[in-house]
Amino acid sequence: MFLTRRQTMRCGLAAGLSAALPARIWAQTTLQMGGVTLDTLSDGNLVLPKSFSLGDTPPQGADEILARYGLTGDTLEPDCNVTLLRSGDRTVLFDVGAGQEFMPTAGKLLDAFDALGLDPSEVTDVVFTHAHPDHLWGVLDDFGDLMFPDAAYHIGRAEWDYWTDPDTVSTIDAGRVTFAVGAKNRLAELEAQIMLFDDDQEILPGVASRLTPGHTPGHMSFEVRMGDESLMIVGDSIVNHHVAFEKPTWLSGSDQDAELAAETRVSLLNQLSDAQMRLIGFHLPGGGLGRADRSGDGFVFVGEEQ
Repeated sequence: MFLTRRQTMRCGLAAGLSAALPARIWAQTTLQMGGVTLDTLSDGNLVLPKSFSLGDTPPQGADEILARYGLTGDTLEPDCNVTLLRSGDRTVLFDVGAGQEFMPTAGKLLDAFDALGLDPSEVTDVVFTHAHPDHLWGVLDDFGDLMFPDAAYHIGRAEWDYWTDPDTVSTIDAGRVTFAVGAKNRLAELEAQIMLFDDDQEILPGVASRLTPGHTPGHMSFEVRMGDESLMIVGDSIVNHHVAFEKPTWLSGSDQDAELAAETRVSLLNQLSDAQMRLIGFHLPGGGLGRADRSGDGFVFVGEEQ
């Protein structure tokens, strides 16, 4: 599944209408433990046609699941949560939001910085889960300069190789060509400052990479140690708080390799539930912090809104 020209127009119209509403902006402290502070910063929200995830003919029972969460229209408006980690002399961002060129309801990260009293120059490291627009395009400001000029940038090797491959733009599905062009252009600006890493690697003190592919070829999650506990930053490996939890085996059009993404999702949810490990999801509600609990043959997201 990809965004057709008609869906893109509908999406833009809905986004324009939503832009007139009060912005969903926050900067909140989620956890403080073991000398580590984690905040989630709002980059606003997306406005997407329901069919983008569920297809033109949703699986039987999908509408009933969405209705239980109060989602009954033709569009979905997921939050966008950027995670900020502060530990010692490091100030680390996990993803950078959408910037100003993707969707008018997103690209609000600097408002969240202001709410927290943080300046972009204070960011020492930027770590990417993957290179989709709502996670990468905020790396440049309105003038095309780096938004976080003094930071070191980190991305998984497989993700870097995929989006910088000149063949990607011609092999990716038609609805994601702009994703490929945008990623290649922005990653080119980072080439002199980028640090590549692989699966199961400590990329920063207390931060380990966990390969969670399918949403994109090299999508990474990150296990963060906080004292005696760990927390998983899952990016888009679990892309919503309803269908992805209740029916993790269902295929989603938002994933580039839907079957691999479903396998990853099931494995990750099993791990998180068994360990009762906290997670932060980029598109989960209330800042994205919570846990995955088993419920029947699926799971339920239990949020920890502050």
